[in-house]
Amino acid sequence: MTTRYTKDHEYIRIEGDAGIVGISDYAQGQLGDVVFVELPSVGKTLSKGDEAAVVESVKAASEVYAPVSGEVVEVNSELEASPGTVNEDPAGRGWFMKIRLTNESELDGLMTEEQYGEFVKSIS
Repeated sequence: MTTRYTKDHEYIRIEGDAGIVGISDYAQGQLGDVVFVELPSVGKTLSKGDEAAVVESVKAASEVYAPVSGEVVEVNSELEASPGTVNEDPAGRGWFMKIRLTNESELDGLMTEEQYGEFVKSIS
């Protein structure tokens, strides 16, 4: 299972021909307590960099961008009732959507976990 990261703090964890998308632990910590999540509709086609979701916290609202191009095949509807799950378990139960990739080579432009860790250190 491969996980890649964007400079906007989204992650995508590849499972087969789809990727699970969420925000990093660093991002949820910067946001503070998440109080609302707006998810895309299943079937929506996204291009890399498109606004895919919105997360609102007690501090701010922030867009979640598609780390790759593809079709939304599933959303984590549990976040609508329990948005705080994003804070509690961002890399696990706090995922936002699953995207079926249309161009796997887009993953090459994303950071590995090690590279992302170095990136976060450089901005902290």
